[in-house]
Amino acid sequence: MGPNKRSWLELLGIELNPVSHHERLVSALGGFFGILGILGISHYFLGSASLLIVASMGASAVLLFAVPHGALAQPWAVFGGHTVSALVGVSCALLVPHELLAASLSVGLAIGAMYYLRCTHPPGGATALFAVVGGEAIHDLGYQYVLTPVMLNVVVMLGIAVLFNYAFPWRRYPAFLAFRYQEQQAKTDTEGYSPIAHADLVSALSQIDSFIDVTEHDLLRIYELATGRTEQRGFPRDKIHPGHFYSNGKYGDDWSVRQVVDASPSDDPEKDMLVYKVVAGPGRRSSAALTRTEFANWAANEVIRDEENWKHVPLDG
Repeated sequence: MGPNKRSWLELLGIELNPVSHHERLVSALGGFFGILGILGISHYFLGSASLLIVASMGASAVLLFAVPHGALAQPWAVFGGHTVSALVGVSCALLVPHELLAASLSVGLAIGAMYYLRCTHPPGGATALFAVVGGEAIHDLGYQYVLTPVMLNVVVMLGIAVLFNYAFPWRRYPAFLAFRYQEQQAKTDTEGYSPIAHADLVSALSQIDSFIDVTEHDLLRIYELATGRTEQRGFPRDKIHPGHFYSNGKYGDDWSVRQVVDASPSDDPEKDMLVYKVVAGPGRRSSAALTRTEFANWAANEVIRDEENWKHVPLDG
């Protein structure tokens, strides 16, 4: 893809991240079962009532089953967003005689209310609007509209989202459950990654004065995956030389520096050996031997002694 084409796609906001066909199918099935569940359960409780579902539930289904870990799809966002929007919409319909003004106010006030109550959920705007422009059948319900169909729809949708996504560990809903699963999996990783304090992450997010549709847990997961990929790449084998110092790039008690003291070059990777000694960190003053590949996988960067500190050496330096 050429740079000009990519620029246009980014300008239009077209998502370029790859998603597997399996994940797309799971999302589509989730949306199907979510709406089917609402219609079936609402029909059971409401009987032949003409209004079984609010159209905005279709938009909620997209968020709950296509982006279940998004901040806009979390339980409080869905429940609070629809409920407060329904209250605002009914109030505007009852108190503002001019329908055009009432419709506009319902959406604007719903957005403000969701923001302040920390339950921003875009389909909530449609729930508020529908309370005003939904016709006589909706107006006759009054505040009953908040309970049935809105709250009934929301509770059923959330229940199905929890049950359906639970079958897929990487999709578990709410996002906290998926994060706990990923956290348990990460405990088996002996390499680990440099942690980010929760307070630091919240502080960084607060400096972006806009709503970010990603949870803190997902940001941590992205950081973990990116850091793990960096570690897997390893240090360039041809940049490892006798007499030079190398660090594993870790932090705290896990940080260490090794000096390569001898080498036995060979075209056979299994026989291309390096002898090193630990000059800082755990095992200081000890010596050992590794293949060049093993040493490259351990090393993160080359370092030099700078008075009392160790300084990174650029790879092209």
